[in-house]
Amino acid sequence: MTNSQTPALIGFTNGQRADEPRIYVACLAAYNCGRLHGRWISAVKGEEHLWEETRAMLAESPELEAEEWGVHDFENFAGAHLSEYASFETVCALAEFIEERGRLGAKLYRHFGDDLEQARATFDDYAGKFQSLADFAEGLTRETGAGVPDHLEYYIDWQAMGRDMELN
Repeated sequence: MTNSQTPALIGFTNGQRADEPRIYVACLAAYNCGRLHGRWISAVKGEEHLWEETRAMLAESPELEAEEWGVHDFENFAGAHLSEYASFETVCALAEFIEERGRLGAKLYRHFGDDLEQARATFDDYAGKFQSLADFAEGLTRETGAGVPDHLEYYIDWQAMGRDMELN
């Protein structure tokens, strides 16, 4: 390693950010022959980019007629996990979700058994952070435009209403 190279930049191709989700795609023909041959590829540039880079990596393989590949490593997915045989569609969708939602998105992804649709739906249903059920009930009531006349506001038990919302 020369002085101009830093460990954080080794393995990066032009245009990649150090913090973006990326995968290491390995040539399985070379791997099965005891050679390491692969490439780190950005997962946020789209499925077509992953295919182009993978085809280029296989074409450069030391093994003739290399066709098969696997995801042997990944970085910057905020704790979410990928299978060796994850499709590029899955890789890109998860990378986009992690870029949008960060560590919390990755935790939800793991919480729901690596179900990306369920993790997305949870964010869609997220109503915000409240100090109590009463604050939630009052905030939701006011947000939905179901206004409460001033002379009736003192009669509403927001805590009981919040408890009922939680039960339902």
